[in-house]
Amino acid sequence: MSLKPGEDIGEEVHDVDQFLRIDQGTGKTILEGVETAITDGFAIIVPAGVKHNIINTGDTEMKLYTVYSPPNHKDGTVHPTKPTSEDEEEHFDGETSL
Repeated sequence: MSLKPGEDIGEEVHDVDQFLRIDQGTGKTILEGVETAITDGFAIIVPAGVKHNIINTGDTEMKLYTVYSPPNHKDGTVHPTKPTSEDEEEHFDGETSL
């Protein structure tokens, strides 16, 4: 996913565990109201049920990826930007590829 300067993923809560890694950029993460500065190489673990947000506070795009356990989205889902993630509702349907 890419977040433009000033953009955020939006405060959310999942019923699955989530791993996020920041590949490029600077920003902050907010987990249950606790803010932490983040930059390239940071990894964030968000346990199921934790309210969280990622905010790009830098001057360039933030590049990040996320992994859910168990899966939260259909196999093969890619959201290159925040708007594409908001346009699609594709929760995991139990089908996996080989």
